[in-house]
Amino acid sequence: MNQHDERKVLIRIARMYYEQDMTQSEISKVLGIYRTTISRLLKRVREEGIVTITINDVDADQFSLERELCSRFGLQEAIVVAADPDQPGELKRKAMGQACATWLQQRVKTKDVIGFSWGSSLAAVVEALQADNQPFVTFIPMVGGPSGQLESRFHVNTLCYQAASRWRARSLMIDAPAITGQREIRDMLLQAPYLRKITGYWDKIDIALFGIGSAEIQGGEAWKGFYGEAVISELESGLAAGDICSRFYNGEGVPVNTSLDGRTLTVTLEQIAKARLSVGVAESIEKVPGILGALQGGYMNVLVTTEETALELLKCEGNNSGTGVDPS
Repeated sequence: MNQHDERKVLIRIARMYYEQDMTQSEISKVLGIYRTTISRLLKRVREEGIVTITINDVDADQFSLERELCSRFGLQEAIVVAADPDQPGELKRKAMGQACATWLQQRVKTKDVIGFSWGSSLAAVVEALQADNQPFVTFIPMVGGPSGQLESRFHVNTLCYQAASRWRARSLMIDAPAITGQREIRDMLLQAPYLRKITGYWDKIDIALFGIGSAEIQGGEAWKGFYGEAVISELESGLAAGDICSRFYNGEGVPVNTSLDGRTLTVTLEQIAKARLSVGVAESIEKVPGILGALQGGYMNVLVTTEETALELLKCEGNNSGTGVDPS
């Protein structure tokens, strides 16, 4: 067979395989050529440029940002979603929730303990979870309930219950406030058997999912409802860059002591950080100081955010300063 005829055979095989969707076995029968030979010829088709394969990666920019975030901040994974900066926050959270829910269903293992904080970002994750059968997974609250007013759909008990329902899994509920009136009340609550069961799980968390706060966001009704007006002035004092589950830290990720510490019923930053997957779900330019502080402190190894926020994080690395909380 001369070179011209050989090329015609290669083109014919390429058309049968790539255009007519024929299998290698079907081509072998039609042409009377061994299947192993067909496989070898298809390899030549690509090597000689008869067929070129192009991956139309519409998420190339996001993939590049994800790699850069992982490299710069030592993350295991980063999930960056495309979102118009001018979109309402609800739409951005919905996009992050869908991405995080898909990721979670791929990463969960049998018998995992999954911890939740409260807030709108976590609610978006739960709302996007697809029905599944994970009877040995346990969803647990990592923080108590609100002392002020908070929409029930953002409550940590609601999130744990709904997530468990979608996966036919198990869940626990926390019947205590995140912030008590006095240290003695908190200590007394921690002795209750049902709370000791929950806090016992905090050392066994496999996947921790949480929002990240920053008081750069002014007028946030969710966090005001959670903390109450009485503590807002302290949280806006300039000491804290952000918070996770009502645990505050500065721009370098160093824990910040507040008057809430002895009255707070919540997981510790150390317990969050030691989870197999500690997942922060947060976006917005205002939250960048809080996200940077969490990254610097090593409190998360997975970040779910928007392209706009990712770009600002990379630009502002090393210049993280700010105050306060908005754990939504």
